[in-house]
Amino acid sequence: MTKLRDAVDRFCARHPRFGIPKLMLYVAIGNVVIFLLQMLTSAKNPNALIFLTFQLSGLLKGEIWRVVTFIFFPPSTNPFFLLISVYFYYWIGSILENAWGTGRFTIYYISGVAFTLIGAVLASLITGYYSMTVAGTYYVNLSMFLAFALLYPDVRVYLLFFPVKVKWLAWLDIALFALGIISSVISFDWAGVVLPIVALFNLLIYAWPEIIRLLGIGRRKVAPQTVNFRKAVRQQEQQKGYHHKCAVCGRTDAEYPELQFRYCSKCAGYHCFCQDHIFSHVHFTE
Repeated sequence: MTKLRDAVDRFCARHPRFGIPKLMLYVAIGNVVIFLLQMLTSAKNPNALIFLTFQLSGLLKGEIWRVVTFIFFPPSTNPFFLLISVYFYYWIGSILENAWGTGRFTIYYISGVAFTLIGAVLASLITGYYSMTVAGTYYVNLSMFLAFALLYPDVRVYLLFFPVKVKWLAWLDIALFALGIISSVISFDWAGVVLPIVALFNLLIYAWPEIIRLLGIGRRKVAPQTVNFRKAVRQQEQQKGYHHKCAVCGRTDAEYPELQFRYCSKCAGYHCFCQDHIFSHVHFTE
């Protein structure tokens, strides 16, 4: 998992302009537009917008737009809950984009959508029911909230006018995942089994360091050590073309002279990190 995340970080570092700024704003606007269209068409034809959902049968007919338009189906048909959920996920997405960077958050959301599509295709192939419909990114949004909770567990949100820490709501989020999987297994709804699992897998890729830091897996305490910076610098100077190289993203002071590089005294050995990863990396233990 760590290698996949590091690969994403290196890609984002080498392509700083990659990404869709304010991605969740566009998703929120799409949710509202689809909701309004549903209100206008539901009375005459409840299935008028089904051509915008994802179905493997439609994709095989060349209806490629379905891989994008299904994203914008709203999480609720109630206007009040729709506005709350749309604003809430827009708020969470904006904070994650600021914390991770536009490129990394864009890749995270797009890969969540891609895994949803892969899961829907697998469920359709398993059941042989190619008209299985997927509308919206319910589990992608739930996993996005878990990512937010891992980063900011003590942030308070108001639930029915009562402040509640995000880390407690995260347990409710996990319960929704478990309930969805268990009920789907009981009813033999394979889409309901696969979709939450692939959403959690996508979360693991991007939040794995936070998860192992929370659980304390694979880590041992390393006594702080005095780093011989001159020795570390000489070791780096022996390598051609640069003096410092980030152990996470691979950026060097030759490619990015404006970056600051530091050595971590809590890592085992001498490891250099750029200013973006000196405080967020997982400490080396060997």
